[in-house]
Order: sequence, then C-alpha cells, then structure tokens
Amino acid sequence: MSKKLLQICAACALGLSLTASLAADKKDAPAADPVVKKSDSGICHDKSSPSFGNTKKFTAFASLDECVKSGGKLPAGAPAPAPAPAADPVKKSESGICHDKSSPHYERTKKFTEFKTVDECVKSGGKLPK
Repeated sequence: MSKKLLQICAACALGLSLTASLAADKKDAPAADPVVKKSDSGICHDKSSPSFGNTKKFTAFASLDECVKSGGKLPAGAPAPAPAPAADPVKKSESGICHDKSSPHYERTKKFTEFKTVDECVKSGGKLPK
C-alpha cells in the first residue's frame, strides 16, 4: 500500500473511534436539567425536595405524577402530586348521540353524560353523529 493510503486509513480509524467515544459519553450522561429525579431507592424528588440536589444516581422524569406511576414513592411528608388535567370528555347527549371535541355540536351540548372515550360512549348505547 502507498504511504498516502495508509495515512488516510489511519485518519478514518481515528475518526471512527472518536465518534464512538463521544456517542458513548452522551448516552451515559445524566439528563441535562431534570424536573423530577427518582433515586436508586425509588423516591421521587422534585426541585422543592431538600434531597433533589443531593440525588446523583437517578432516573429523570418530566413530572412527579410520571415518577409515581413508574413505581416511585413520594418523600415522607410530601403532598401528593396534582392529577394531570383531564382530556376533554366525550358528551352523550340526552338524545343518545356521542359528541367528541371535533363534533360541531360539542360546545352546544349542555345536558350530557360524560365518557372518557367515544368507544365507551357507543358501548353504553350511544350513537355516532351523522
């Protein structure tokens, strides 16, 4: 092989090893600024927790609710997280028609039975709008 070709091969090999090294460092790095940290002991700490800054080994979460749903526990004496806002309910009108948020009659439907999904509404005997 020519000297020039050997230099190119060496440069390529060096570049690939550096790229792999940087990728491994990014994968192992903790989340930049987590909102909630679940410690190795399974306790969920948000920024109001005195232990938030001291918790170094953790899994990051976007909210206390997500952390608790993953099996985490709140610190002793901490208030329960506020529930996530409910999605717009499906409204089953008195005439038995199921209106979701995309229905043109959704806002006009004032007397209704509330359901979480259109499927639940239909299974209860409701009908889809025409």
